Amino acid sequence: MKCRHCDTLLFNSFLNLGMAPPSNAYIEENEINHYEKKLPLKVSVCHNCWLVQTDDYVSADSLFSSTYAYFSSTSSSWLSHAKSYVEKITDELILNKNSTVVEVASNDGYLLKNFVEKNIPCFGIEPTESTAAVAEKIGIPVIRKFFSSELAYQLVQEKGAVDLIIGNNVYAHVPDINDFTKGLKILLKQNGTITLEFPHILKLLQYCQFDTVYHEHFSYLSLHIVERIFKKFGLRIYKVKELSTHGGSLRIYGCHIDDSRHNDSSVQSIMDKEVDFGLLSMDTYLNFQSRVIKIKDDLLGFINEKLLVGSILAAYGAAAKGNTFINYANITREMIRFVCDAAESKQGKFMPGSHIPILSPSALREIKPDYVIILPWNLKDEIIKEHAYINDWGGKFVVAIPSIKIIN
Repeated sequence: MKCRHCDTLLFNSFLNLGMAPPSNAYIEENEINHYEKKLPLKVSVCHNCWLVQTDDYVSADSLFSSTYAYFSSTSSSWLSHAKSYVEKITDELILNKNSTVVEVASNDGYLLKNFVEKNIPCFGIEPTESTAAVAEKIGIPVIRKFFSSELAYQLVQEKGAVDLIIGNNVYAHVPDINDFTKGLKILLKQNGTITLEFPHILKLLQYCQFDTVYHEHFSYLSLHIVERIFKKFGLRIYKVKELSTHGGSLRIYGCHIDDSRHNDSSVQSIMDKEVDFGLLSMDTYLNFQSRVIKIKDDLLGFINEKLLVGSILAAYGAAAKGNTFINYANITREMIRFVCDAAESKQGKFMPGSHIPILSPSALREIKPDYVIILPWNLKDEIIKEHAYINDWGGKFVVAIPSIKIIN
């Protein structure tokens, strides 16, 4: 395989999670006994440009299908994050009824609805039918296509260039990151702004967040590689903000390379932090697999210990990261009885690979598990607060990353 950005032949595979189904390919009850596609889940790093990337086995259109079950509005903390962003960016860029905002991968309208409320013209680009339909019901125009340079040309001809392009947790999901970036350049108005949010590879390595690796994530990004890709297509990063979302993310602010705005000190500061951590050193990546194995073994040890004394174990959050962990550790429905999830689109289905049933959170009160393993650990505070009642029967929450922790 060659690097998705610089076309260099890849030699350095540093994480192998075995064979796994696509993490958002939830199973219907009538599909339980059908053949289930599983693909290698491996990660390599390019020694030339330092882009971290999954090995190429699957296409985007097979992952983000019409039945895609991830709805951004399920998380209250994510809704709050989006609303806060809209308030700040509206003031910062002085957006008004004469502005145009577009969000790439707009999902169910979780963010753009805040611009609609402000009467700021906006539209979404979202290829998944299930989420786009929800956004349209709340008054958000949606173009149901994958974003590309070709689509960007078409939009400029039909609608004109835009003032603000937003991409939250999509940049890592695109197989052709070069063409995607070229599209951003084409669609952006001369004095316009791009903001992209993505999980920071530094945090993934620092806290061993290996479960954020799945087929839908084609890239794992640093500021260094994003700055390099932007520069190649005539764009510049002028500001960066570190975020707590998704275990530690970056929000980058971009513009045309000849824009009059000066670079904020945050850009060089985070660049320096990445160098100090070792993101441009191969040794940083090569000891990662052994750390992952320890986390897996520790969770399996905990589960087996509790099962031996008759404890009932459940999990919360049928998230992609949970599916990565469960399938890598070969956890079965005999070990974890069920997974609760607030998204109705997932309830009544089964986790891919493991076939653990996905139930409504009400199952916690009915079955009263002794331990509830929080799979989307990035939402643990929100989940613990909403379901603190498990303490009534002595239930406890558990997180496994970066290490096993039982929360009373």
